[in-house]
Amino acid sequence: MKQIGFLYIFTFALLSFSCVDTQNSAQNKDNKQIKLNHKVKNKMNNQKSNNQEIAIFGAGCFWCVEAVFQDLKGVYKVESGYSGGTLKNPTYAEVCTGTTGHAEVTRIEFNPDEISFEFLLSVFFKTHDPTSLNKQGADQGTQYRSVIFYTSPKQKEIAERIIKQLNEEKAYPDPIVTEVSKFDKFYKAEDYHQDYFNNNPNQGYCRYVIQPKVEKFRKVFKDYLK
Repeated sequence: MKQIGFLYIFTFALLSFSCVDTQNSAQNKDNKQIKLNHKVKNKMNNQKSNNQEIAIFGAGCFWCVEAVFQDLKGVYKVESGYSGGTLKNPTYAEVCTGTTGHAEVTRIEFNPDEISFEFLLSVFFKTHDPTSLNKQGADQGTQYRSVIFYTSPKQKEIAERIIKQLNEEKAYPDPIVTEVSKFDKFYKAEDYHQDYFNNNPNQGYCRYVIQPKVEKFRKVFKDYLK
């Protein structure tokens, strides 16, 4: 069993991963040594258990988020969908207007005995820019906001604590703007959005946006992949 601290993993990833590219890499050189205060369980096996937890993240286009998290050991199901708005049963076209209040999100079923919520957050914060308000790359609008929809008080506490730590350590040149909100309802996206990257590897967005991100992720987190 490997035990490793959140900020240790985050700092290592920050040195290696250029999702937010040269600004963050340069900033990280000045970061202080972080104590390993927060232990992360990760048994790293493929045996599914009955102990399941849900994490719901928004980090820009859900095609990108899904492609990253479905590769992790301890994650057993990943679905793309919509959360955070007021419109019931929204369609992709409706969410894309930016008027529904919904964000594109990924619903992640994981086994906390194999991979912790804290570790998932280390991946979340390293595979998008949490300082960019309602924007990730060329994708703009509230539907692309950085958001954590917590499903328990414990998840809320962990998310808020980690954001506070990252801001205090100046892990990014700008403050984190990630929204932390109570989960209410998840609306699964249309079937063609599910497993999108794997099903459409030659599509333009997949080749030029998702593939480079996934390749960097797989390199940095290679010890935690299925």
